[in-house]
Amino acid sequence: MSSLLELRELIRNVYSKTELYLTPFLKFLLSLFCLLTINAQIGYMDRLNNIMVVLVISLLCSFLPTNCIVIFSALFIIAHMYAVSLECAVFGLGLFLVMFLLYFRFASKDAVILLLVPFFFAMKIPYVLAIAAGLLFSPLSFISVACGTVVYYLLGFISSNYSAIQAFEDESAVARFRYIIDNIIGNKEMLVYIAALSVMVIVVYLLRRMSVEYAWSIAIVAGAFVGAVVILMGQMMYETEISIVGMILGLLVAVLVGIVIMFFKFNVDYSRTEFVQFEDDEYYYYVKAVPKNSVSKPERKVKKITSVV
Repeated sequence: MSSLLELRELIRNVYSKTELYLTPFLKFLLSLFCLLTINAQIGYMDRLNNIMVVLVISLLCSFLPTNCIVIFSALFIIAHMYAVSLECAVFGLGLFLVMFLLYFRFASKDAVILLLVPFFFAMKIPYVLAIAAGLLFSPLSFISVACGTVVYYLLGFISSNYSAIQAFEDESAVARFRYIIDNIIGNKEMLVYIAALSVMVIVVYLLRRMSVEYAWSIAIVAGAFVGAVVILMGQMMYETEISIVGMILGLLVAVLVGIVIMFFKFNVDYSRTEFVQFEDDEYYYYVKAVPKNSVSKPERKVKKITSVV
């Protein structure tokens, strides 16, 4: 355990010393990854499906707030949807406006969660971000997780139904709108995932805030359990095609990642818990103090050797 604690302190020290340069670099990589993924999946507009354009925008985003990556990613998606059809772009614009009204009002600090949700969905482990959001952010982070889920299914729909949308070219705009809305808003699998992941975020947050021993461990396990229950209920109600084996494996990965986050963020020693009582002129205070697990820095001893003549 001591070696792991030393490794944790080493990572923290390295990050604190290089944060000024590491943060812009990480934002550049995140922007580059998001835009390249969008172009790879629905790169129908040739002007944007260009590596130089992506590099320039990613470089710009590295010096701007993280939410600028969210905005540029949304603009890329809407532009590519416009290359598919005008109705598709109008629907995408309206959908993003609704999501942004919720996101920027209640969860604007969760940009990383929102941007990474589609990637973790592609890896079949979206539960990881639900538990991470509950441990590190606020209960309103479920909005970011839900918006990321909608974006993932939107990209999948456009990519898989490009030919079908083009086939509506000679028909009315109403028919195109109805086809798009029915396949996005009416996607039962997406709705089940939104419900499950949102409940996971809220449950994990509420339990890890409790003043009981091993609150974070209980929150991680309970969040995974509740997520599994909601998905199974959705499976029975809507007969979705969610893989039960994949869900179990994904939840196990999410629990492991949650343990890693707990090690770095909330590593305490409950065996040395102390209860302190004191008072001032107006109140009595009863405090429960739980010490953190830490390692002391090794002392360097310098021995001075002098030659004897």
